[in-house]
Amino acid sequence: MNKINTVCVYCGANAGSNPTFRAVATELGKMLARKNLEMVFGGGWDGLMGVTARAAIEAGGKVKGIIPHFLSHLQEAACTEIVVTKSMHDRKQMMFDCADAFVALPGGVGTLEELAEQLKWVELGQHSKPIFLLNASNYWTPFLELLDHMKTSHFIKADIETMMRVCSSVAELGSAIEDLNRARMEPASSGFTVEDR
Repeated sequence: MNKINTVCVYCGANAGSNPTFRAVATELGKMLARKNLEMVFGGGWDGLMGVTARAAIEAGGKVKGIIPHFLSHLQEAACTEIVVTKSMHDRKQMMFDCADAFVALPGGVGTLEELAEQLKWVELGQHSKPIFLLNASNYWTPFLELLDHMKTSHFIKADIETMMRVCSSVAELGSAIEDLNRARMEPASSGFTVEDR
């Protein structure tokens, strides 16, 4: 498994009603920069998207915004790199291709759709990139309850714990990424013993 160097952040184009969401987005941007993790996101300057991106930039981080042509007038000018795609489908594919891991902050239907797509792809075995859910102020708790309902109703086969990791704070998320990177840097065992050779 590759080391996590690039993190795709899914989050709202609005800031939401809870001031904690903006604070957590700011903290996340700073943490990504501090750990030298490039941020990939949907490229917008409004809402939590812009808050996270600007915090990362101000902390010296790298930020790649990927935005479809029809929304390019809303792009975050402070990004270190902006990519304009032909369509939403191209945008989502490029965000996936650029990412080593995914983090979902609070957001609306778009954030939910992007998160659900990654969960489904993991369930189908299409990728094994880590997915993190940052459950700021328990925003995602109703979604987690819905997933549990889907599981008990036998519409989800895999345990949720194997599909994503739920973090209650940016500090917990940062530690989880560090743990994964540490594990991935350890030399892989050959699987042979002296007797096998």
